Amino acid sequence: MNGAESLARTLLACGIDTCFANPGTSEMHFVAALDQVEGLRCVLGLAETVVTGCADGYARMAGKPAATLLHCGPGFANGIANLHNARRAGSPIVNVVGDHATYHAQFDPPLAADTEALTRAVSHWMKTGTAASSVGADAAAAVQAANAPPGRIATLVLPADCAWNEGGEVAQPLPALQPAGVASETHDALAELLRGGEACMLVLAGSALGERGLAAAHRISAATGAALRTPTQVSRMARGRGRPPVDRIPYSVDAAVQALARVRHVILVGAARPVAFFAYPGKPSLVAPPDASYHVLATAEQDGVAALEALAQALGAPRAPALAQLARPVRARGKFTPEAFGATLASVLPEDAIVVEEAVTSGRQLFPPTFAAAPHDWLQITGGAIGYGFPCATGAAVAAPNRKVVCLQADGGGMYSLQALWTQAREKLDVVNVVFANRMYRILQGELAAVGAKPGRASADLFDLSRPTLDWVKLAAGMGVEGAAVDTMEAFADVFDAACSRRGPFLIELVI
Repeated sequence: MNGAESLARTLLACGIDTCFANPGTSEMHFVAALDQVEGLRCVLGLAETVVTGCADGYARMAGKPAATLLHCGPGFANGIANLHNARRAGSPIVNVVGDHATYHAQFDPPLAADTEALTRAVSHWMKTGTAASSVGADAAAAVQAANAPPGRIATLVLPADCAWNEGGEVAQPLPALQPAGVASETHDALAELLRGGEACMLVLAGSALGERGLAAAHRISAATGAALRTPTQVSRMARGRGRPPVDRIPYSVDAAVQALARVRHVILVGAARPVAFFAYPGKPSLVAPPDASYHVLATAEQDGVAALEALAQALGAPRAPALAQLARPVRARGKFTPEAFGATLASVLPEDAIVVEEAVTSGRQLFPPTFAAAPHDWLQITGGAIGYGFPCATGAAVAAPNRKVVCLQADGGGMYSLQALWTQAREKLDVVNVVFANRMYRILQGELAAVGAKPGRASADLFDLSRPTLDWVKLAAGMGVEGAAVDTMEAFADVFDAACSRRGPFLIELVI
């Protein structure tokens, strides 16, 4: 058995049965090994940023890592942006990066790069293989590292000779690393704080945004009056009817400061301190009041769900406090506005859908209108590196083939990873892609004003996505995905309903 076959068999033994791949010459022996090893599904992406984004979406929905197969340092570099998003989301991923044979690298061939330095930029764990005999053990260690709470990026660099040499050995899975518990003293202290009457806000992230975590947080809020919020971007959140209607901290610094203005105690549950996305002249970096105190109920590495349930228990909070009765969503009419789209989406969203959002400007108002939508999961860009939506939706559909995936994609970000549509068509994935055709980088208009700069000819030209205008229906058709363009809420709802009534990928260009 060569090193490549031992790698494939070890990944399977450790529970990895899906590999998103864009292989090159250095990975040919791993590709050949896949012909010898049954059970490892390989999904081709036409660009490495698609491959890594797919692995992110897969991990968020499957709750376990997929592997990626990337070609040398430059191939890994092409995938870094979506690995950055995955790292911020706490998504477990095992990257396999083929590289030059150990004896060949010294001659500085064209694809030679400092691959280890590139991998360290986004990896929590990395190792470069040294011999075929150790590849299996290295792979098992990578899977263990990726599964460490809350989910990590592990990268194994595999020189070509380590893959093709004989002597490979299959390694057994290593013990899973469990999330750390939270001391009872922490629950008791925070229960006393919450009873004190000062304004408190729980900021929930990670596993705390699942159904159990949200239910426990709602008990705490109902018993104490504490406010509940999520970070501006969420990795995965259970939402819709029957789930507590928890809103995000606004993206805009001014709006975020206003939303937290009366808070005296910020209690973090798997979340970092609420921070502005960027620095702006004369505005704060931290959006809570300067005199607010921060308290950690659970870090991202700890069991936030158990911590919330223990805190609710310490407070004697009722088991199932009533949820607010929300009005049924009503389809809007006329042209697009964020509020009209949110209401319409809430009315047409299928039961148990997965919503993947990279709507950027068009998506800022989507949470409140969709509180009363059918129960669903919401996945969002977490690291701010655009080009996440199409690939994440693709990976989510691979992980959850029996659920409808709805991708809300801004047109500017969509052009970064358009190739994911081809993978959706090839794999016959059940994704409805909604492209917000702004015809511009609309978010940058607001950012220009926020930093105090004045618009002019250059900014207008750099933010404009016309000359020529992108035709998303034709772009989708070129990737094998059927599509339609609409420019009213009535037309959107009709086309969306039709797309949801069938299986397979579809694209709706919503002209704004």
